[in-house]
Formats: sequence, C-alpha cells, structure tokens
Amino acid sequence: MPAAKPSIESEDQGPGFEFIALVAMLTALMAMSIDTMLPAIGLMATQLNATIKGDEALIVLLFFAGNMVGIPVFGPMSDSLGRKPTIFIGLVIYVVGSLLCATAWSFPILLLGRVIQGFGVASPRIVALAMVRDGAKGSAMAKIMSFVMSVFMLVPIIAPSIGQAVMLLANWHYIFYGLTVMALIAGLWLGLGQEETLPLDQRRPFSATALWSAAGEVVNNRISLAYTLAIGVLFGIFTAYLSICRRIYVDQYDMGGWFPIIFGSCAFFIAAAMIVNGNLVQKLGMRKLSRMAMIGYVSVWFAILALCMLTSGQPPLVFLLPLFGLWFFSAGFTFGNFNAMAMEPMGHIAGMAAAVSGFISQGIGIVLGIFASLFYDGTLTQVTGIFAVYALSAFFITEWAEMGRTVSAIKPSDLPAAH
Repeated sequence: MPAAKPSIESEDQGPGFEFIALVAMLTALMAMSIDTMLPAIGLMATQLNATIKGDEALIVLLFFAGNMVGIPVFGPMSDSLGRKPTIFIGLVIYVVGSLLCATAWSFPILLLGRVIQGFGVASPRIVALAMVRDGAKGSAMAKIMSFVMSVFMLVPIIAPSIGQAVMLLANWHYIFYGLTVMALIAGLWLGLGQEETLPLDQRRPFSATALWSAAGEVVNNRISLAYTLAIGVLFGIFTAYLSICRRIYVDQYDMGGWFPIIFGSCAFFIAAAMIVNGNLVQKLGMRKLSRMAMIGYVSVWFAILALCMLTSGQPPLVFLLPLFGLWFFSAGFTFGNFNAMAMEPMGHIAGMAAAVSGFISQGIGIVLGIFASLFYDGTLTQVTGIFAVYALSAFFITEWAEMGRTVSAIKPSDLPAAH
C-alpha cells in the first residue's frame, strides 16, 4: 500500500511532524533568501557598481517590498485555486527571480531579481499559514506556529555561515543557485507528500471585492487589527536591524570575520524562545505569555538605550550582545502568538485574512524599518532610541487589543442593576 500523505493532525499526537516540517521549509525559504546573503551584500554592491553608499541596504529592503506586494495576490488566490496550486505558482516566480539574481550583470538587475524573488516567496510564506489555519485553531494553531517559527528563526543561526562558506568555495552567485535548488525541493515535497487542505466547497471566487471585504473584516475586528499592527511595529525593528547589522558588526565594531557567528548566536535565542512557547502556550495561554514577553521586550530596549547613552553610542559588545539575546528571546514569544491571535477570528476567510494582515504588517514594518535605519550614524544611540519607542508602541497596541476583548466580553446582564 502507498504511504499515507501527511495531514495537519494525526489522531494520537496532534500536529503531524511531516506537515510541520513541510510548512517550516516553505516559510524558511524566505529567511534563507535574506540571511544567506548578509555577509555578501557589500561585495555584491561593490562588484555590480552600486553608486551610492548605503545602496546595499536595498538588497534587503526591495526583497521585502516585493514580498509585501505578493502577499495580497497569493492569499486570495489560494482561497480560490487551492493552497497547493498557489504555492507552485509562487515557487516558479521565485525560481525566476533567483536565477536572475544569480546571473545579474548590473546592480539594477540584481535589485529587480530581488523584487521578483520577494514577490514569489510571498506565496509559500503566506499560504503555508493558511494551510495551518485550515486544520487548527486557538492554542493548537499557536503550538504549530511556534514550532514552525522556531525553524524559521533557526535559519539565521546557520544561513550567514552558509553564505560565507559559499563565497569561500565559489562566489556569491552560487548563493542564488542554492536557493533555486531549495525552492525546487520544497515544490517536489509539496507535490508528492501533502494533500490539499482547502476543500472545493470552501473555495471563494478570486475577486477584488472579496479581498476588500476581507480587508474590512480585519480592520473592523479589534483583535485582528491590533495584533496585525503590533506585528508590523515589531517587524520594523527587525527590518531596520537586518538592513544595518552588517554595518554595525563589520564597520562599527570591526568584527567582519565573526559576523556570521555573532548574527547566528543572537538568532538562537528567538528560536529557543519559540520552542519554549510551543510547549507552554497550551498550558498558560498565548495572551499571558505574549504580555509577559512584551514587558520584557520593552524593558530590554530601554536598557540598551540607557547603555548606549552612557557609552556615546558605542557600547562594548560584551554588554550589548547579551541584551540583544534577551531582545531576541522576548521576540520569540510574540510573532507566533501574535499571528495566531490576529488570525483567530478569521477562520472563515483564512487566506484573504492572512493576505490582508501580512500586507498591512509588512508595509508598516518596511516603512518603520527604513525610517529607523536612517538614524544609524555609525553609533547606536539614535537608532536604539527609535527601537525603544517602537517596542513601547507595540506594547500599548496589544494592551488596547486586550482591553477591547475584556470590554466586549461583558454582557449587559453582568452589569449591576440601576437603583
């Protein structure tokens, strides 16, 4: 008999391991597309004759921009065509972008390839979330998302070292050839090993009207909107950090050879936190864990800001890196839970809701990330001040969300009678 294809849940053990592994690989493709080239972006810009200092940041930022545009396309498409066909389309586009980057003969062509890459990878990234929502909800969904996101965040631990190793053995062009192979393997695994998770009778027409309607539901739902906004604000910190981290460690601290190790060691903390979250979320609840994490998140960034103010923006790495580790650890309790809470009320339009939520959060993250990165002047005081404000804003947004949940939960019959 042929082996059974993995489904979202097994009868005895909850989420199937193969399904989690597949979703993790599909979402990790995006992280690999960013982190493997961080050690190489300076060389890419130099060899392809980028004309303006700081243009190397565009290699990261335009990838995110392409991804943001792809999200509202592929989410609704998956509700209409099904999850698997939509992911296949996105992977084909991603491969085209990867090959264009691999063979780029000028900096503008490289940037065009990055936009196409980002657009295509939006499909596996956003549709994989909808696949999870098709078969799980509440704490069960948060548990799956935590393990998936732990893999997603383990990628930065090893990806920069992979990129640097490729450069030592060949050149940066082969980073993109490797990403092409990874996309092809993911597509083959999806085609042969996973059943479609969206039945025909639950599919919706692909239309701008339906997308607009879904946008209205997300925006008008206090919980979905608030956690979408919070994700966007926190993503702004990560976007800015990714665009300036090479300059921080290589230029400011002269740690070029150690860059992959430093970058990866910080990312380890967020992956560890996501694993812990996956084990605790069904016991303690994702709201309680998230609130505790946000308090830690805000505290860490204000501690980093204080340290920078005391050291003229040049804090010793022996103090800075442990604080960065605490930042990443706190973040590990937010993204998976925030995504789950934003999607929780939207199960009836999972694909389109994921598209709207992802578009809004990523758009906010890109704008805030670009704004914050402008404040990096070779020292860390100004940019960490911006990050501290972002963190505090996200905390207040989530408090507003939960205040609304509490108020809406009070029934008129629960109120004391007037005398």
